[in-house]
Amino acid sequence: MSQLSELLSPSTILLDADAADWREAIRRSGELLVSTGATDPAYTEAMIRTVEEHGPYIVIAPGFALAHSRPDESVHRTGMSFVRLAEPIAFGNAANDPVTLVMALAAADSSAHREALAALAGVLADPARRSLLDAARTREDVLAALAADGAGPGARSAEDSRSGAEARTDTGSGSGSGSGTGAMVDADAVPSKKLLLTVCGNGLGTSLFLKNTAEQVLDRWGWSSHLDVQATDTISAKGRAKDSDAILTSGAIADTLGEVGVRVEVIENFTSQAEIDAALRRIYAV
Repeated sequence: MSQLSELLSPSTILLDADAADWREAIRRSGELLVSTGATDPAYTEAMIRTVEEHGPYIVIAPGFALAHSRPDESVHRTGMSFVRLAEPIAFGNAANDPVTLVMALAAADSSAHREALAALAGVLADPARRSLLDAARTREDVLAALAADGAGPGARSAEDSRSGAEARTDTGSGSGSGSGTGAMVDADAVPSKKLLLTVCGNGLGTSLFLKNTAEQVLDRWGWSSHLDVQATDTISAKGRAKDSDAILTSGAIADTLGEVGVRVEVIENFTSQAEIDAALRRIYAV
């Protein structure tokens, strides 16, 4: 699986770029992919259409957008680009606007970029490493920040660490008894179907990002063997929703999904283990 260092190079990094609006910001990130032969210009327009169709769900953390679309003939190989904007731009995401960092992802398939997204999640969840990206003076500084030693994909704030400690205590003293999923929920909770869905417009960008963070929380809880977290798109999610315990997604995608017959938890910051921890507690009544 591809590492961040394999998908980004100095030629796919642009610092302090001018952009009049969110469409132009995405175009700047797409132009970098085109310049290296990773994509055709059609893919850039597809990334813009994705936001027009599904809303600004690509703004997955404060000040950060992950532009992407589905793999098609306009994607020649998996790649990423990094753009830091000269001036913050509103994408229409009230929770995480304005955006200063835009990364574009072109995926040639559904799996090669998963490791890179996991690494990126770790960078954005670590305030010190995120600050390095905001302050980088050169392209090499950006690459160094993305590769900097840290706690890795599991890096988290003090708030996230506290939530994990609380979860370990709660799962050991819940009203359920025995092992397996019986220990996961209280007496009034609905029996688990052992499946959680993370959903985005295309099922291979932000949904994978959210899946990664949710799995980190489940790892801390000791529940990873009890629950399968699967990333999917809006169309597939509507068909599979009733086979799952719940859906984790953004506000924009939740509006697109509408009523699907299961609980939908809106996550604002896809890098926040504390926020996802709280959502899972609500779902499983722990």
